[in-house]
Amino acid sequence: MPTITIDGNQYEFEQGKSIIEVCRENDIDVPHFCWHPALTVAGNCRICFVEVEGMPKLQIACAVPAADEQVVHTQSERAVKGREAIMEFLLINHPLDCPICDEAGQCKLQDYAFLHGRRESRFDEMKNRKEKRIPFGPQVLFDGERCISCSRCIRFAEEIAQQSALTFVQRSDHVTIETFPGTEFNSPYSMNVIDICPVGALTSQDFRFKARVWDMSFNDSICPGCARGCNVHVGAQDNEILRLEPRTNMKVNQYWMCDPGRLETYPHVNENRFTCPVIKRGDRQIPVSWDEAYSEAVALLRRLKSSEIAFIGSSRSTCEDNYAFIKFAREGVGVDHIGFVPHNDHEFGDNKLRVADRSPNKAGVKALGMEEYGDLDRILESIEQGRIKGLCILDPDIPTSDRFEEALDKLEALIVYASNPTSLTSQADVVFAASTWAETEGTWVNVDGLVQHFEPTIATKENEHRMGMKLSRLDKFGADNDRWTQGEKRDCKPAWQALQVLARLMGTTWQYKWTEDLFDELASKNIEFSEMTYEKLDQYRGIVLGKGSSPEPHGLEYRPHEFRPQIMTEIN
Repeated sequence: MPTITIDGNQYEFEQGKSIIEVCRENDIDVPHFCWHPALTVAGNCRICFVEVEGMPKLQIACAVPAADEQVVHTQSERAVKGREAIMEFLLINHPLDCPICDEAGQCKLQDYAFLHGRRESRFDEMKNRKEKRIPFGPQVLFDGERCISCSRCIRFAEEIAQQSALTFVQRSDHVTIETFPGTEFNSPYSMNVIDICPVGALTSQDFRFKARVWDMSFNDSICPGCARGCNVHVGAQDNEILRLEPRTNMKVNQYWMCDPGRLETYPHVNENRFTCPVIKRGDRQIPVSWDEAYSEAVALLRRLKSSEIAFIGSSRSTCEDNYAFIKFAREGVGVDHIGFVPHNDHEFGDNKLRVADRSPNKAGVKALGMEEYGDLDRILESIEQGRIKGLCILDPDIPTSDRFEEALDKLEALIVYASNPTSLTSQADVVFAASTWAETEGTWVNVDGLVQHFEPTIATKENEHRMGMKLSRLDKFGADNDRWTQGEKRDCKPAWQALQVLARLMGTTWQYKWTEDLFDELASKNIEFSEMTYEKLDQYRGIVLGKGSSPEPHGLEYRPHEFRPQIMTEIN
């Protein structure tokens, strides 16, 4: 292989790589604003100056191909002074908006001004004034004064979102970005430009001015919006989710996620929740303790024969919850046949990331052996004819109808696991307050059969002792009388924990302490999950069903908003 010498060290590289790519593959930090591994090279910002022996001028590392026996200096006096000059030019007209800017705390301009700036400005003239708070579309606001003309948003719109809506106008230091006349940037992927903008020029209409990033926690999770299973960072403060942003996973979503995934998947975590179990007394549902709910559910189940009870699982719940649900049905109640109802929206799917299956774990429940119900007609008919008198439902969002609601009135027992009220829970005899995807640990299997592990990002009374350093610094160290520590910690549990108590009351001897215990048992009994562990799933960032013994490496990862230095990591 060809070799290149960078800062006195020799590295092998693949032909066709640029200098910046070779540097980043070898953990050599080269500052950059306009370069992004998924976009074409623009060479606008010039901050990636390096000195290449044999070339009279400084070169931009993003656009110069690496060559065999090339000698590159990233920290030479010429390269350092060149970057200082570029930073001085970039800051000449940049406003001092840091105290009010949403990007403050994760801004590359701040980082590089600290690392590569001159510490002073020689510019005494009045700064250029440009338009602020310009809507590019329904989700993105543009601040022209903060823009450094890196063109990342323009290239993303054209190359990734495939909507050529943005362009440069004017010249020199008056240059700015506008949408083409009569258009708006309304792509379902438009909010990705907020993530890749290296400064605070592009902000979210949804998140704007809600919080400071240094007061928030950012934990890794999986988007529940569809079967793609995009990897995300969950930003939270005061025990509420404030925003989601994509987390790089080259096996799943690369660097992106869709706008509905950002905006539609977390409000139900914050609002309109079951904060404890409820049971029906007469025509009313009343909140009760967990012990009362367990006793009521067991009493209802024991009144019926096993042949009179049906179980409906959920493609929106974890593999662990569904495994416990199936096991409880078989061992605790004596029911062998368990199915689930799909959540399909054929208008949602596209040729990028979004898929028509709006549930994150359909492949997982099918791998567990659940039957997919195209509709509930068979169950409804059995209820109407009196053959089924009880239902246990793990999915509170199954589609209902007038016929379905009338049939539910005929049941002698309706037990539902739910985090939010629905038309189904309003008719339930017992509702167990279930943790949402953001409050539980488990695995989902995406549309490509990739098993992915995620952990809780929001504290509940059940998981609070495990959250520890996952909480933001304000939530960790605030006092009870501080206004930022008043977020509600709900009395909800993962479904498997409630099922374990019910199973014991029904005569089994389940002894699961952690969610991981369930997964380990599942992996030992199901060949599709064989040789998988949580540690292994995290290490490889997901493993395809049936390939636990030969997982694919994750490869290189680009993280646009990590603190300095910017590096790539390789996970073997």
